[in-house]
Amino acid sequence: MAKLLHILVILCLISPSIIHANVEPTDPSVRVAFIKDGFLWIQENDKLEVLTDKKAVYSNPPQWSFDGKMLLYQKEVTETINENKEMQNELWVYDIKTKKHSKIFYDGYNPKWAPHENIVAFQSGPVLNISDLNSFYNIALGVSDYEWQPDGKGFIVSSSASLRPDGWTNPILYTISIEKGYRNIKIPTKIVKRFFVIPKEVGTGEIKIPSITASSISFSPNKKWISFIVSPTASWAMDSEMLCVISVDGKEFTVIDELAFGFPPKWAYNHDFLGYIAGGGRIVFGFKNKNLKVTEPPAYYTFDLTPKTYAELDFTWVDDTSLIVSRVTESEWSNDANKRPKPSLYFLTLTGEKQMKITTPPKDQVDFNPIFLPSINKLTWLRKSDIVSGKGDLWIADSDGRNARVWIHDVEEYSFFPSM
Repeated sequence: MAKLLHILVILCLISPSIIHANVEPTDPSVRVAFIKDGFLWIQENDKLEVLTDKKAVYSNPPQWSFDGKMLLYQKEVTETINENKEMQNELWVYDIKTKKHSKIFYDGYNPKWAPHENIVAFQSGPVLNISDLNSFYNIALGVSDYEWQPDGKGFIVSSSASLRPDGWTNPILYTISIEKGYRNIKIPTKIVKRFFVIPKEVGTGEIKIPSITASSISFSPNKKWISFIVSPTASWAMDSEMLCVISVDGKEFTVIDELAFGFPPKWAYNHDFLGYIAGGGRIVFGFKNKNLKVTEPPAYYTFDLTPKTYAELDFTWVDDTSLIVSRVTESEWSNDANKRPKPSLYFLTLTGEKQMKITTPPKDQVDFNPIFLPSINKLTWLRKSDIVSGKGDLWIADSDGRNARVWIHDVEEYSFFPSM
């Protein structure tokens, strides 16, 4: 604890206060790629451009390549296969300069740009592939989830547990190296190394779950730790998952806390502080038991930042010592949207000493999905009719909520470049 507090003091001394900063950035350029009315759009400052000419269903937010020169998007299509109509998830890339759309795979999911190169990893069933935007290459089999290594020279992947006559096997983490190239891999198993065997059961205190899958793999800013979520069987996972951390050498493994499905953890920008919303139980069981916490491995001293009688629905890091949350007063779930609590945004410091409400949405709207953009020192969020609504207005403001305005009306999925 003393080490963590010492770091916080240093950060506060060397970092300017953000909560009262209203100074416009010298370079305000941020591009937003978003889905609206069934079309893919880009907006940069006041310039708005529609990228697609046919209405479609887009299943996930578009993704910017590391250099902002390309945009990856996923489009749902219905194909007739063996006289049966099947839904497929096409993977497409749009070149910002040439304005050319290219389909890179006919039915894939979980695509991710490489961190330093314009190639895309994706899954098709249990197969991990890489596309160089012209052809695709099989990398590994039996993969349930994955993440690029920070240097782009390989992956951390997970395989799920399997049900056998004598019970479930263990989920396992592996490392995969593509340092020698990915185009001529003849025997995929040769580039795979077993990294860590996850215990068959994980938990904290009296709460235990069977380990079936491992997902949401993420490296800490200093690349010393890897966080991931261990889940039980599908229906059970909606109520209880376990946030875990392991050192990059695989020697230190710790179960951090219980999470509910749909509350992904997020590392701070520069220091190995891991933020997460703790607490089991899906939202339909009530707006309660959802507390924002921050921990730092390997000490694992944890800050609980949520006051009593409140619950958190989402959060974003502002800097390494402060965050913004979407917060509600604790209450039971109601099938009547008008009776559900309406979240507002709050600014808070990592020590919890300062907590301030910074948005007040109209009584028939909610403020959700806060995303802070360090490159322009601005806060963005979605203001919509209800937390389960699919679209709303994208707002932008100073980090303290001042000078708030609507940026884009009626958006659905969206992403920013640069995002940090």
